[in-house]
Amino acid sequence: MAREKPIEVITPPNMLKAKIGGAMPALDQRAIAKAEAALEKMSDQFAEWIKEELARLLEAWAAFEKEAGSPAAKNELHRRAHDLKGLAPTYGYPLVGRICATLCKLTGDEHGEITAPDRLLKAHVDAVKAAVLGKIKGADHPVGLALVAELETQTKQIIAAQAADAAAAKA
Repeated sequence: MAREKPIEVITPPNMLKAKIGGAMPALDQRAIAKAEAALEKMSDQFAEWIKEELARLLEAWAAFEKEAGSPAAKNELHRRAHDLKGLAPTYGYPLVGRICATLCKLTGDEHGEITAPDRLLKAHVDAVKAAVLGKIKGADHPVGLALVAELETQTKQIIAAQAADAAAAKA
């Protein structure tokens, strides 16, 4: 059985590659070194900046308590925790970043609407306060690591329990 028409393969043009001009250029090591030097110059201000961020987190917590966990207060608490999650490692407080990452999960970051006990939220805020004021900077601090591990465990349990409840309600 002979084919009447030959097979034709059409390869569409890669418009994205054409727009960016081919392969990505190598990283400019001089620019990276310059950025690291600029960060080093500012590092003496990091202690003050982390305390300012802590004050904002504590204000958000006070509003959360005062407003009985209103959605607006919860969103502000989340926003402050999210800011610290990103800034703390830059300021030399990686454990604070981990604590705030867990707090973000409880206030609606990636798991949707979580109903966390206020005492667990407060424990996160207090842990951030203790780490900043106690200058627990290193990611290898034994007490800090134990505290972070327990907060992460409690958070995972809350998320798992609520996910199971939601699945049971749908069934």
